[in-house]
Amino acid sequence: YGLANGSEKRIDLNRYEPKIEEQRASFVTLYLYGELRGCIGTLEACQPLIIDVAHNAYAAAFSDPRFAPLTATEFKNIEIDISILNPTEEMNFNSEKELLAQLRPNIDGLILSDGPAQATFLPSVWQQIPEPIDFITHLKLKAGLSAHYWSDTIKMERYTTTKFHLIYAHKITLR
Repeated sequence: YGLANGSEKRIDLNRYEPKIEEQRASFVTLYLYGELRGCIGTLEACQPLIIDVAHNAYAAAFSDPRFAPLTATEFKNIEIDISILNPTEEMNFNSEKELLAQLRPNIDGLILSDGPAQATFLPSVWQQIPEPIDFITHLKLKAGLSAHYWSDTIKMERYTTTKFHLIYAHKITLR
């Protein structure tokens, strides 16, 4: 819709099942030939899921500051992951070692925050960064912190996702 009309599609909630009208947070990730092509999402549920997904899909395609807007030629080869976030759970730990012992690779998405610094990795990032210490190190770097940063005020929340994968926008599979 965004390619054809140059804008986000307005969603008529009356056309959808009540389940996807629930307030949920989501991320939409685009891949072109297996490489990241855009990723935008929300960490807190603030609107109906169908609206959140539609907004994040448009933003991932046309507003991710790391990439130029998606073209029609690219769209023919795009793969789309839709990750629906489950509620977050605050993690309790007294040291980085304790934090690392609690991590569940390939299951946990993480939100790191400390003062103004904040970053998240979806559970799918474990595929690229499978070691817990490396996962945490890269998450710190993404938040603008040093690799060895640690403080007593660092906060970590975990979440899981339900993920859908669309290939060439024709097939949908649940992962």
